[in-house]
Amino acid sequence: MKIKNAKDFWAGAMFVAFGLGFAIVARNYPMGSGVRMGPAYFPTVLGLLLAVLGLAILVHSFASAHTRVPPFKFRPLILVLIAIGLFGLLLKPLGLVLATFILVIVGALGGHEFRWRDVLILASILAAFGVLVFNYGLSLPFNIWPAALG
Repeated sequence: MKIKNAKDFWAGAMFVAFGLGFAIVARNYPMGSGVRMGPAYFPTVLGLLLAVLGLAILVHSFASAHTRVPPFKFRPLILVLIAIGLFGLLLKPLGLVLATFILVIVGALGGHEFRWRDVLILASILAAFGVLVFNYGLSLPFNIWPAALG
């Protein structure tokens, strides 16, 4: 069989993977019954429904309009994961503002268009928003700047 609709194929595959993943992880909890639901009941049922929906979309991708299946691009995925990891590692020593700038810059390198001006504007807005929400709004004890700066 030949894939005729790439978007439906990848969306269906993603739904099946996430649905089965939730159902498998939920096996570690007690299921309960329909009347007295345990902690595994909702994620199992929802995960299986998501997997069935994904399977229907996946099957439909072989019958609908013909489009070329694009190759999966690992670079954006890897750079976004690296950016998130760097943020977690650098938040305490560098502070919220600089860690946010590094997060946005490294994450933006994974995109197909990278413009320094746009990235720096976005990083500034996100850093200011983070400081307002987490430091002033929620009073969380994050360093805003590196410890040496204040």
